[in-house]
Amino acid sequence: MKSSVVTGLLMTVLLFVPPLLFAPVDAPESAAPREEPKTVEESAPIRRDANVTVRVWDGEKIVETTMAEYLPGVVRGEMPAAFEPAALSAQAVAERTYIYYLRGRHKSSHPDADVCTDPACCSAWMSADSAREKWGDRFAEYEAKIEQAVADTDGQIILYGGEPIMAVFHSSSAGATAASGQVWTADLPYLRSVSSPETEDTVPNYYSVTDVSAEKFRSAVLAAYPQADLSGDAAGWITGVRRDDSGRVEELTVGGVTVPGTALRAMFSLRSTAFTAAAEGDTVTFRVTGYGHGVGMSQYGANELARQGKTWQEILRWYYSGVTIGPAT
Repeated sequence: MKSSVVTGLLMTVLLFVPPLLFAPVDAPESAAPREEPKTVEESAPIRRDANVTVRVWDGEKIVETTMAEYLPGVVRGEMPAAFEPAALSAQAVAERTYIYYLRGRHKSSHPDADVCTDPACCSAWMSADSAREKWGDRFAEYEAKIEQAVADTDGQIILYGGEPIMAVFHSSSAGATAASGQVWTADLPYLRSVSSPETEDTVPNYYSVTDVSAEKFRSAVLAAYPQADLSGDAAGWITGVRRDDSGRVEELTVGGVTVPGTALRAMFSLRSTAFTAAAEGDTVTFRVTGYGHGVGMSQYGANELARQGKTWQEILRWYYSGVTIGPAT
């Protein structure tokens, strides 16, 4: 009787032992994981870009949109969609930063709007419909990459001294970027000359040639510099070239007059100021390397750095000296 009672009690206890105690000794530690409850931020991440209004001048009217809706169009328009994800993310952050820079204490050339879709003024912008037509069968793939680049960098901007920087960028450099003071008047501490890894093997049309007739050259130069002496053989017109630290033409002597390299680039639509100029017969020939003003982030350089395994944060810190990266406030 006593034995039966004890046996019954033992069976009752065993029936209420927690199942975990019966796990085999060699069971992996993850066999019964215990998840911590997610915080509000983890379960529903804050979408900063979706809550930021951007006023865009499209050339005809001002369109009010959100940062989240606007940025993919700039990345589509400004950078090849085939580029590495880290390069696309760096492009998204650079443009986001530039908008904050313009809308802050820096007056825009279109005071009623934050930014415009003219690449000569602000940044290129491409609609999803235009991208679909351009990319064809690869639209879904490319669009997903671009949307991801914007989402992954949500709200992040580049800062110097706690302020958004003038995050300018260009297509490709001739081995090094230019300091801002070498191209424009302001010498900004975060826009310094740095090395850039793109080469002719990674950039289409890295080298270009522009031929200008001697008569067209003479007319264009004299219109801007009437004191220049462009008589005689064209071979003697260009007598001196001074280059900056990045190898670009800072200024050159044309007909005895000092002319900035940026002025000649504008006159003859050269792809960059990294050029040589030589006159022979009735032709002036410019041989040019790279494309763009050369200041800030090189887009093809950013893609090459991404191929080397650098993150978008590392790419931005490469091209913008002494900066930090954080959420816009």
